[in-house]
Amino acid sequence: MSLQSDIESLVKSVDLELYDVSIVNEGDETIYRVSVISTEIKDAKRAGVSLDACVELTHLISPLLDVTPPVSGDYRLEVGSPGIERKLTTIKHYKLSIGEKVFVQSSDKTKYRGLLTNVEDSKIFIEVDGKISEVDFNDIVKAKTYFEW
Repeated sequence: MSLQSDIESLVKSVDLELYDVSIVNEGDETIYRVSVISTEIKDAKRAGVSLDACVELTHLISPLLDVTPPVSGDYRLEVGSPGIERKLTTIKHYKLSIGEKVFVQSSDKTKYRGLLTNVEDSKIFIEVDGKISEVDFNDIVKAKTYFEW
């Protein structure tokens, strides 16, 4: 099994879902970032992730990384939510964001701002002004979720 699949198993054990794993360099510090989202849906929206859940997950993942370090050298483990506004870079990210508002720009410069309603294979479906627009995943150059205040 890979490190990411081992982490995914630990995430599922606390009733969360793995959103992304990344290695980020900020200044002279390397951060191994594990982003998780809730599996719980409240009022047609995904529930938030509590700080206690992130702390518990940090305690579960840390010993695994002691045995299988994700990078050579020093790093810091950071476990948290990807945030309410986040980049969408994989089909999995889109599937986990169904029901949320998204901004998508395609390779032909068309911009879509609306509700992500469905994902089928490599097709992304966005409701814009009451009409469903279909965008092929491979044509997307930039995408993110957004929150209207």
